[in-house]
Amino acid sequence: MFEAKIYTQRRARLRQKLGSGVLLFLGNQESPMNYPANPYHFRQDSSFLYFFGLDSPDLAGIIDVEADRDILFGNDISVDDIIWMGDQPLMRDRAARVGITETLPLEKLKETMRDSLAKGKKVHILPPYRPENVLKLQSLLEIPADKLRDKVSEELVMAVVEQRSVKIPEEIEQIELALDATHDMHTTAMRMAKPGVLESEIAGRIEGIALSHGGFVSFPVILTMNGQILHNHYHGNTLEEGRLMVNDSGAETGMHYAGDITRTIPVGGSFSRKQEDVYNIVLNAQTTAIDSIHPGVMNKQVHLRAVTTLAAGLNDLGLMRGDVDEAVKAGAHALFMPHGLGHMMGLDVHDMEDLGEKYVGYDKSVQRSDQFGLAFLRLAKELRPGYVLTVEPGIYFIPALIDKWIKEDKHTEFIDFERVNEYRDFGGIRIEDDVLVTEEGCRVLGKPIPKTVTELEEIIGAG
Repeated sequence: MFEAKIYTQRRARLRQKLGSGVLLFLGNQESPMNYPANPYHFRQDSSFLYFFGLDSPDLAGIIDVEADRDILFGNDISVDDIIWMGDQPLMRDRAARVGITETLPLEKLKETMRDSLAKGKKVHILPPYRPENVLKLQSLLEIPADKLRDKVSEELVMAVVEQRSVKIPEEIEQIELALDATHDMHTTAMRMAKPGVLESEIAGRIEGIALSHGGFVSFPVILTMNGQILHNHYHGNTLEEGRLMVNDSGAETGMHYAGDITRTIPVGGSFSRKQEDVYNIVLNAQTTAIDSIHPGVMNKQVHLRAVTTLAAGLNDLGLMRGDVDEAVKAGAHALFMPHGLGHMMGLDVHDMEDLGEKYVGYDKSVQRSDQFGLAFLRLAKELRPGYVLTVEPGIYFIPALIDKWIKEDKHTEFIDFERVNEYRDFGGIRIEDDVLVTEEGCRVLGKPIPKTVTELEEIIGAG
């Protein structure tokens, strides 16, 4: 937890930005796996964490702008609770740790909301993403569940996104702590990438590393020889000599700040010539993208520079042909990279996307494209100092997509499908780092994790 003044300042800025109304933040509650006493690992709502700081279930907070009141709602535990959970601080003491002096029992929340509405105050809410919070809001605001989306406050969403997007030094420190654990996860995976090892052995080991650092994984581990499946959570294969293994994984700290790194590893320690050629195209695209990041640049332009670099490299290999700029303009490169360059990162690995990607990654200056590939760019708007984003270009050979484009006779002026068919069993390559936008340019966060061909072959061989 940060110092109390940080949470107090955050709420004060939000109060000033909104100007009026009551801002309601629901914390999350525990969710049972198969019966009430056996819940999933608890994860607090990130916006509640950001403004109210407390990482436990069954809490809510309000910021009453006109009354200049911050109220934390929650219950002190009973003796029965202490038997199972041990002693817990009183609500007033927990509230004091985040700069709040006023607490009320959770059951008073509905009465408080009813009183605010009776006084004509606008209640600002964020979009709920958990069904239990939909039901709570339905009861608190006396609005049918299917009408709640209409009551989400765009004003509050935009104010929260603006504030959470710019990371303060304390947050950067947390992200780098997450990346310390993530570094250990990835270098361990590299040393384990030997023929005959189960993917599940490596996935389990690196998830344990995240736990050993005091947090959890920041998202379910993606570790697979079938890297052409972008979000592949199946870990049932046995590693084979000559195959590539994609490891997209990260840890989060005890305060829930995330790391998110991808490396592509040659099983057994050596790239084939074909693999090395494709790998270096991706690495060149990533380096080009990172070198392009600075305040004031549109991340859409960074993405386009990266995919233009990819297309030029694929031209050199004979997989693409024709004018590179025209090929990118037409979207032909998306056969090989059908996703965007990256996303915001912070308290969420895809930071704030529960609030709406159109607010996090887009604004009035840039609208989402409807072109295949570019349409999946999560962050397109102008970059500002304090933003943390991922940079993760890739090249994938997806048989179903290749077959679809061949059948449609699509982009044949830019793609040599006969040559592409020689790569059908190649898999995929992705390289990802986490980057802070600074006043002068940018900085790659965390300890360097091997990513050149030489570095990877050396650490895998040493494993």
